[in-house]
Amino acid sequence: HLPFVPIHELPFGLTLHMVMMLIAATFLVVMFCMLYKKNARVPSGVTNLLEVLVVLVRDEIAIPNIGEKDGRRLTPLLCTFFFFILTLNVMGLIPLFSTATANKDVTFALAMITFATMVFGAIIVNGPVGFFKAFIPHGVPAPILVILVPIEFVGIFIKAGALMIRLFANMLAGHIVLFSFIGMAVAFGAIVAPFPLAMATCIYMLEILVAFLQAYIFTMLTAMFIGQLWHPSH
Repeated sequence: HLPFVPIHELPFGLTLHMVMMLIAATFLVVMFCMLYKKNARVPSGVTNLLEVLVVLVRDEIAIPNIGEKDGRRLTPLLCTFFFFILTLNVMGLIPLFSTATANKDVTFALAMITFATMVFGAIIVNGPVGFFKAFIPHGVPAPILVILVPIEFVGIFIKAGALMIRLFANMLAGHIVLFSFIGMAVAFGAIVAPFPLAMATCIYMLEILVAFLQAYIFTMLTAMFIGQLWHPSH
C-alpha cells in the first residue's frame, strides 16, 4: 500500500493500481519530453538508452512482424506498450509500490487495445470483405472450412485472452513465490531464515529479468497477432 494512506481513503475513487499507472505515465512523459534530448548530435545517457530500446521495438518487433510500412506506423503504439508495461513491472519491485500488471483488470485493458487494433485496423487496411476472407485459408476443402472458419474467428478472442492471462499470471506468480520465501523466514525464525532469504534474493533478481522479458513478450505477441490479421497472405 501507499505509505500511511489506506486504499479506501484514496481521493477521486482511485485504486492503488490506478495510482501506479498514473505514476508510470507521468514518469514516461518526463523521460521522453524532458530528459530525452532529441536534437543531440551524439546521444548519451538517458537519450541513448531510450533510442536503443525504441530501435529495438521498431526493427526487431514491429517491422519484422507487421511489415515496413505498417510496422513503422504502429511503432509508437508498440513502444507505448513496451515502456508502460516495463515501468509498471519494475515499479512492482520497489518497496511501498505495487505491481499493476499483476491485476487482471489492467492486463485486460491492455489486451483490449491490442484486440481493437487487430480487428478495426484489419477492417481499415483490408476492408470488411478482406477482413472476413482472412478466416478462410486458401486451398482448404469446403467441409473442413465449416470447422476451421469458426476456430479461426474464435482465435482472435483467444489471442487477446492469452495476452491478458500471460502477463497477469507471470507477474502475480513471481510475487507469490517471493512472498512465500519471506513468509518462511518470518514463520520459522532466525535459525532457518538465511536459506529462504537467500532464495528470496535469487527470486528477486529473477523478477528483474522477468520484468523486462514480459514487457518484450507482450509487445512481440501484439505485433505478431496484428501482423497475422492485417496481412493474412504472409
